[in-house]
Amino acid sequence: MCTRMLVAAGVMEYSGHVSARLAEGDRFLIQRVADVRAELEPDRLLVVDLDGRVLEGDGKPPSELFIHSEIYKRREDVGAVVHFHHDRTTLFSLVQGLELVPVKNHAARWATGIPVHHNAAHIDTPALGAALALTLGSANGALLRAHGEVVVAEDVPTLFADAVHFVENADTLAQATVLGTVLPLDKDETEAFLSTFDRQHHAEKLWAYYAASAAHAGVIPESWA
Repeated sequence: MCTRMLVAAGVMEYSGHVSARLAEGDRFLIQRVADVRAELEPDRLLVVDLDGRVLEGDGKPPSELFIHSEIYKRREDVGAVVHFHHDRTTLFSLVQGLELVPVKNHAARWATGIPVHHNAAHIDTPALGAALALTLGSANGALLRAHGEVVVAEDVPTLFADAVHFVENADTLAQATVLGTVLPLDKDETEAFLSTFDRQHHAEKLWAYYAASAAHAGVIPESWA
């Protein structure tokens, strides 16, 4: 559902992937490399361990599965990861002196910063995945220079909400730079927002809205919504 809805929302296209850590902690679900994101089915998902070995399911995982496995190794707080390629957001890894900063209230999630991983290569080895995880550090999202984005969260519904807000914030910031001097949210503003914000409730509300819209449009079966 998350993958299909991200495609419908314009966050993900023909490439990218969502993963979800399983209860055991040392394995996760991820799609097969060649599966169409807009038509992903539950029985096509693979169970993969943190070394990238397929434990359950038929087929090959994405070549960049090490984005997910290496983050899970280092971040026990992360229960879901998404990697995608949103052009307007990726622009902020290409323009000197223009950082991706919070300008919308839900972007307070990234008030501690959005690091840029300065390697445009495919993250297709454990070493490259480990380097990205080091760049991410304790942050909740990162830009991959000239490549795309990684967003992490505690579970799939909150990950979906974060991915939507991540690109919304980038879109808004890109538009604001055309109008004049940008005034990013400051520390007091982000703290004031977070003090009144029910993250879980918001994620559930956003998920329900997109799921209903997706079911109505035929993006997901009615029985999933």
